[in-house]
Amino acid sequence: MARRTFFSFHYERDVWRSAVVRKSAVLKPDISPEFIDASLWEESKLKGDDALRKLITDALYGTTVTAVLIGAETSKRRWVKYEISQSIERGNGLFGIYIHNIRDQYGNRDSKGINPLGPEFATYDWVNDDGYNNLSKWVEAAYDER
Repeated sequence: MARRTFFSFHYERDVWRSAVVRKSAVLKPDISPEFIDASLWEESKLKGDDALRKLITDALYGTTVTAVLIGAETSKRRWVKYEISQSIERGNGLFGIYIHNIRDQYGNRDSKGINPLGPEFATYDWVNDDGYNNLSKWVEAAYDER
């Protein structure tokens, strides 16, 4: 059964690296990826915090797993923290993926960020733990742990 999985990440800094993960999810029949489109995010930002909260709530609706893509500054992002808290409140399975080793469009890696999740949640490294081939297993494990 496909698991509707929400991807949380720091858009401005990590959009390239997150796209690598999200695009691989699209190719997996057992994952139905959900994320907030950049144009909707920007439009909601102009309308204020309540609009952003609603956007996140709507995006999380019907999901059962949240994958936090951990980049260099993810743990500092207010809305990532909100997405995590809302995922916990909903009872979503939750796990993290370090994305700093994914090369960006210029071929560069980034510094490893601080994990914004508690120690009770599994974390993986996209490159070192072969995320392309293991993402489905990680999603299913998070679902089972919820």
